[in-house]
Amino acid sequence: MKLIDELYNMYSHILTGDEEDADIIVFSILEALKRQDLLQLIEEMNEQELFGMVGMYMLEKFKSKMAQEGVGRVQMIKETELKNLH
Repeated sequence: MKLIDELYNMYSHILTGDEEDADIIVFSILEALKRQDLLQLIEEMNEQELFGMVGMYMLEKFKSKMAQEGVGRVQMIKETELKNLH
């Protein structure tokens, strides 16, 4: 994506390699953009970039939903439930 390449070139001299670098830069840029700006960026994406972006978004939302619902989380068994185990 052209914007990412431009941002990287602009800030590469101050990057420390920490993920927080990316968070700070990306969220500060997003804060300055309007809806129409975002739609224009999406319009400029090729098919692979668009599928990648939507795929990452869907994956993160799905993981978040799983975490909210407690999928895969081990629950403590209550003492009364333990007594009923044979």
